[in-house]
Amino acid sequence: MDEILRLVSAWDFKAIVQILLVAAGIYYLLRQLARTGAVHILFGILLFIAIYFTARLLRLDLIVYVLEHLFQYGAIAALIIFQPELRAGLARVGRSRVLRFLTSLQQREVVDEIVEAVDRLSRGKIGAIIAIEREMKLDDYAETGTPLQARVNADLILSIFAPYGPLHDGAVLVSGDSITAAGVILPLTQFPVTDKSLGTRHRAALGLSEETDALLLVVSEETSLISIVQRGAMERGIDANRLRDVLSGLQTARPDREEGYGTST
Repeated sequence: MDEILRLVSAWDFKAIVQILLVAAGIYYLLRQLARTGAVHILFGILLFIAIYFTARLLRLDLIVYVLEHLFQYGAIAALIIFQPELRAGLARVGRSRVLRFLTSLQQREVVDEIVEAVDRLSRGKIGAIIAIEREMKLDDYAETGTPLQARVNADLILSIFAPYGPLHDGAVLVSGDSITAAGVILPLTQFPVTDKSLGTRHRAALGLSEETDALLLVVSEETSLISIVQRGAMERGIDANRLRDVLSGLQTARPDREEGYGTST
């Protein structure tokens, strides 16, 4: 036992902690890259590194010279190549439980504004469709509408969908706590919809949910019913409390599969 304690004490505690942190960071990075095609690029970079050390071992001076100059700009090149993965990784860190707790108050404010807006739209029988961004970015769809950079606000949402307004026919895109675009044109579902009472807004919501992981909220102009659409399925006739639960992440939408409102998940 004394021998083990003496061996452990010989190690620098700070050095052990740093090694563990670096190893954990590398492991996390590799896990994130493994989910994308960028892992193949990483293997290519590792191959160049292996060639470099092999060339140094064999004294292949020309190859060493070329690779050393190439590696001088490697950091900049890596930032450019892995830019989408770095953004996605930072976004995942931002959605970690610790940071999510720190921003919970802000999220509740956004949920309150959306719930209030949808409830007022429903009571006024004003048609609307709101797409809430999740993991997948909606930038390509935003280009079909009018770009905005405004905090989510119930009054602003109501003004956008006001009848005869220039943007009321399209969708509003929400990313985080911001409205990023309005009047956005969404793709219609390519699958048959058995319920003929569903209009263009519902079909557009189904279409986007089939292509992305966005959560869509639809208010029917004819019936004033509120619907939630995600992953190609729809739940109709929800109230404000149910909407709040779904937006807060407490529950998931229950698709009305028996009525055939959309494709099943």
